[in-house]
Amino acid sequence: MFNDLPKFVFLTGKGGVGKTSLACATAVALADAGRRVLLVSTDPASNVGQVFGARIGNSITEITTVPGLDALEIDPEGAAAEYRERIVGPMRGVLPEGTLRSIEEQLSGACTTEIAAFDEFTALLTDDAVTAAYDHIIFDTAPTGHTIRMLKLPGAWSGFLETGGDASCLGPLAGLEKQRTRYAAAVESLSDGARTRLILVARPRVTSLSEAARTSFELAGIGIANQHLAINGMMPDQDMGDALARAMIARERAAITGIDAGLKALPQSRFALRPENLVGLDALRRMAAPVDMAEAAPRQTDTYLPPLAALVDGIEAPGKGLVMTMGKGGVGKTTIAAAVAVELAARGHEVLLTTTDPAAHLTETLAGDVPGLTVSRIDPEAETRAYRDHILATKGASLDAQGRAMLEEDLRSPCTEEIAVFQAFSKVIREAGRKFVVMDTAPTGHTLLLLDATGSYHRDVLRHAGEEQAARMTTPMMRLQDPEKTKILIVTLPETTPVLEAARLQDDLGRAGITPYGWVVNASLAATGTTHPVLAARAGTEGAEIAQVRDTLATRHAVVPVQAEDPVGPDRLRTLNGRTPALA
Repeated sequence: MFNDLPKFVFLTGKGGVGKTSLACATAVALADAGRRVLLVSTDPASNVGQVFGARIGNSITEITTVPGLDALEIDPEGAAAEYRERIVGPMRGVLPEGTLRSIEEQLSGACTTEIAAFDEFTALLTDDAVTAAYDHIIFDTAPTGHTIRMLKLPGAWSGFLETGGDASCLGPLAGLEKQRTRYAAAVESLSDGARTRLILVARPRVTSLSEAARTSFELAGIGIANQHLAINGMMPDQDMGDALARAMIARERAAITGIDAGLKALPQSRFALRPENLVGLDALRRMAAPVDMAEAAPRQTDTYLPPLAALVDGIEAPGKGLVMTMGKGGVGKTTIAAAVAVELAARGHEVLLTTTDPAAHLTETLAGDVPGLTVSRIDPEAETRAYRDHILATKGASLDAQGRAMLEEDLRSPCTEEIAVFQAFSKVIREAGRKFVVMDTAPTGHTLLLLDATGSYHRDVLRHAGEEQAARMTTPMMRLQDPEKTKILIVTLPETTPVLEAARLQDDLGRAGITPYGWVVNASLAATGTTHPVLAARAGTEGAEIAQVRDTLATRHAVVPVQAEDPVGPDRLRTLNGRTPALA
């Protein structure tokens, strides 16, 4: 993968797949080969400075330990704050406070952060002096197809905010008009296969490879065809007599065998699961080398690992209520939701499990009927399609062709699906007043605030109710904010990037006045007692992340072990709730 790379290299993939490690290893390999390299990170969870043991900020910094390598870390949150103020600032004192709050919330989502970061690094793509100084510029995190399509749309965006529009992603584009020529040049560079390669980073798991396939298809559809697949974290072939290792190897082989045909056609590189965290030059230079099993020294942790059952005890206490699992894709939200629902049903409670996962997947997970448990399946595609049709038929009815194109692209935002699905979820929330309702795949705090700010739910309901009636009403937002009625579980993995992303989600929820009940650290090796050298060494690296969750992030937490067998059926799902031993 390190050979024959073009000028610009972008790495993309979900959090926790190893984008930063692979970007750093690629940059070091090229610099070691005598190339001049600039490594640029736009990842909110970036730890490039930690990897190199150097302080790197929003200016090009020489990595003194690697001749020929410079690095730059763009702070997406800081860039988004500056970007937001650049748009909203001129409107202060002009527009009503309520309108300004609505606009600020529109500019607080992932779309704004990504566009603000893109605003920063397009300067590098189009700066002849910078590009001439380097043989390669490596970008840790690429823009999504949604953002690139938005940047391609013509028109003056500033008028959108001034009319009080309430769509989720158009707002951030209000500040782009003056840089439109620069953006056009940057997008053109991205589409030039001779100058740019996009590396899709994935783990050898079905969900991760499926996500990479979707990304590949989407980006190919807008002209970014020079792609390469990097599968990171492959288990060594030797299971060393360890049942967990044997099961993981079999699952990985099955996932790769079933890879999407379009993804399978791409050039591919594979990288082994390393026994150490990829921090420091020696570790980065070993990334592409085979793992030496003899050097994989087991490291243990004395962290106490409380079981999921301890959280379920507290959830069960009121005898009814709403339980929501939240977290980034691939952390196991559906499995944890199913495990909690099955456990509550086994304890004699009436439970409704509602999810946006495909019905077949949930049916396979439950593997039959569970007494006391019913399932409500919501089809995200159908709900989103109905929501889009409604918006186009109402807000889009009076728009010209250009305005309609802008609105249609905005409705492709991930926020749109969250809003549409939440509308469907809200219909079953009232059932939590008499039994347990467990919801998988919940909206982010930003989406909830967006709904609130635009009057879709909370404010709209209260505005149309009389004072006496309003005092007796409980809206979906109010129920989510009430810890007696709603228990939110943030699900994460015991790795640096997933924990950081989960912490950002918790902050996001805090802005909406929602406090999570607890955290679930899923798929922990430390909770298994594995004896495989590589897995035991990896287990030792989890201690710092679990301690951070326990000590600084969560009021309550649980640790769920990696399973040797897929958690299918009530018995195995209940096993996830079992007490897990601490390692000595």
